[in-house]
Amino acid sequence: MSNCKGEIMDSILDVVGQTPMVRLKRLAPKTGADIAVKLEALNPGGSIKDRTALSMIEEAERLGKLKPGYTIVEPTSGNTGIGLAMVCAVKGYRLILVMPESMSIERRKLLKAYGAEFVLTPPELGMKGAVDKALSLVKSCNNYFLPQQFSNPANSAIHEKTTGKEILMQAGANLDVFVACVGTGGTLTGTARVLKKENPKIKVVAVEPESSAVISGKEPGPHKIQGIGAGFIPEVLDLSIIDEIITVRDENAYEITRRLAKEEGIMAGISS
Repeated sequence: MSNCKGEIMDSILDVVGQTPMVRLKRLAPKTGADIAVKLEALNPGGSIKDRTALSMIEEAERLGKLKPGYTIVEPTSGNTGIGLAMVCAVKGYRLILVMPESMSIERRKLLKAYGAEFVLTPPELGMKGAVDKALSLVKSCNNYFLPQQFSNPANSAIHEKTTGKEILMQAGANLDVFVACVGTGGTLTGTARVLKKENPKIKVVAVEPESSAVISGKEPGPHKIQGIGAGFIPEVLDLSIIDEIITVRDENAYEITRRLAKEEGIMAGISS
């Protein structure tokens, strides 16, 4: 990942990371809180999952687990799939994505444009059903590689190496609160480790869907906030680093997303 965007890059992968932070003006509460958001949508694949995808693939290559001619299989609800599809397009790997059939048609069209293939699983089984199917596919072929974002240490590691350090450089260490939604838990875990190391007083807040609040100790359930709330507690997620858990309703996520666009000019996803 490059620290300088004022040069010609060797590939689109060199553009991943170093995203800006923007202070919210109209959405910030009238209490005077200073709220800044990190614009991960400016990654070339459109989300923070570009970092995760590139990290998992390059770490697997370094360890000799992934070799030319291998096929990559991954269970994903969307953005990780896009990141992987972009990386695989550059590196020449075949990619099979396993996802619940309930995932949006628009997302599937985008993934197909990158050359990805699909295996769809029953929506009522959630992401756990997609994970189980992906595992069975990998067992069926020796040259299939499963990055497994939910348990891969390279997921959280990239946020320790890049995201957390970028936030410190941009906002400084005197932050009061760090908030992140939990999908795999990689972003929250890796970033929070860096921030808390620099300032132990920082409060780390995890956000999950109200109707599938498994981190809060409730039963998993269907929800409409794609990208978070997998229905189980991922291995990557470090629960000990979380200070508070907040649940959000589907309709509230949609409402704030609309307000971000209309009041701040920021086009973000509903899991932002």
